[in-house]
Amino acid sequence: MNTTQSLDTQITKLGFWSAVIGIVTGVLSFFLPPDIPTGSNAEHAERIAWLSANSGAFIAGWLVQIVAMAALTGLFFALAWRISKQHPLRGILGAMIILTSFVAFIIPKFIAVWSIPLQASAMIEGGINADLANNLLLLLNVSVPFSLFTSFDYLGFWLYAVFALMAARPLFAGPSSAKVCAFALGSYGVLLHSVIIGVFIQAIPAGSIEVYATSAAGLLFIVVIAAILLFKESS
Repeated sequence: MNTTQSLDTQITKLGFWSAVIGIVTGVLSFFLPPDIPTGSNAEHAERIAWLSANSGAFIAGWLVQIVAMAALTGLFFALAWRISKQHPLRGILGAMIILTSFVAFIIPKFIAVWSIPLQASAMIEGGINADLANNLLLLLNVSVPFSLFTSFDYLGFWLYAVFALMAARPLFAGPSSAKVCAFALGSYGVLLHSVIIGVFIQAIPAGSIEVYATSAAGLLFIVVIAAILLFKESS
């Protein structure tokens, strides 16, 4: 086996196991809350109290999110590698976009694991840093769609959508599992860009952004499931 074949085998395995891990972390996400149950409707004082009482579950939930984003990065990178065999430039650009999206995702999620619990603790305990912690916690609200925190997340999902539009057509030329991936990716790319345009022209109110974006992101679960079959067939 030459180097190219060996690399192809390894990246195919990376795609398969990334998809498996993506499903596992997706299930775990339902049981580990990323924020107070009332979300953006919660009062600031209520969020602080909830974070103080549930810091362990909060950190665990965001650690799962980090693993999930790493898994999706591996999966999409493997798809970009598959595309590059027939469309080298598109595959390279797609891989660059996916790696950039991981940076966009990892920044807020590390902040959630590291900074936000410390900020909540500083506010509960008081002291000279309490005011600074309060101001930062307002900026890093994990549920408000226009906060500094969620802006990074939406950047990551937009980069996913750009990759999705790049990858859909080349993947559609493959077997049935690749066609399902292509259809789900293409649909996600179109829907998320439609949501973004809807926000810009004020057809979608700020309070509904998460609902629309999450609905579009649901298509990524179809991509993950179809990718398991695709990479299994290719291994």
